[in-house]
Amino acid sequence: MKIVVFTGAGVSKESGIDTFRDSDGTWEKHSVKDVATPDGWKKDRELVLDFYNARRNQLSEIEPNEAHKLLAELEKEHDVTIITQNVDDLHERAGSTKVLHLHGELTKAQSSLDNKLVYHVGYEPTKIGDKCDKGSQLRPHVVWFGEYPNNIHEAYDVISECDVLLIIGTTLFIEYTTQMLGSVRSLHNSNMGVADVYFIDPNPTTILDHRVKNIKYIKESATVGVKKFIEELNELVGQ
Repeated sequence: MKIVVFTGAGVSKESGIDTFRDSDGTWEKHSVKDVATPDGWKKDRELVLDFYNARRNQLSEIEPNEAHKLLAELEKEHDVTIITQNVDDLHERAGSTKVLHLHGELTKAQSSLDNKLVYHVGYEPTKIGDKCDKGSQLRPHVVWFGEYPNNIHEAYDVISECDVLLIIGTTLFIEYTTQMLGSVRSLHNSNMGVADVYFIDPNPTTILDHRVKNIKYIKESATVGVKKFIEELNELVGQ
């Protein structure tokens, strides 16, 4: 089966990674405006680089959790694509081979002049004076507020063609995500085969209900929820 898994911060929380933004608009005690916007970059490049260097160093000490590993295991039986809002590399390290990052990747840097110039830096720091091939300062390969997400067209394509859509640990507060996930083959928009849609989260938002009918909600943490999903998937395949 063609399975698309759409993941947010909730899938990495069990590995010890804090959510991108909490209720007071900060990330690791920094204002989002200072470290996650183009204006913040213009104002203080060194602060921004130091912030992401610290996140990168933290990531080097964090391991994929059971949910990441279970999703990777699904590739043994199914055609699985991960679409993630997360900037960590835990899906890849768990063994998933087809991962589309919407908001960039911590382990990469990009040109501040040409965002198509992207470089793998691993867990090493990026410093003032590190430049791209065009001579421009390298910046984090992270999509900031006000910037267009990566891999949008590819994500739409796989969602519109999938047999099963699994959503894990996301608030869906960013408007484009509901439009994208709403493109799944549902009773609302398809006369052909309808995809099965599952949503794993302890407190899932119901914002998708007006776009997609018959969402199956699994109100659990990522690992427990993925285990339950796999049990239901095996029953679905066996029908």
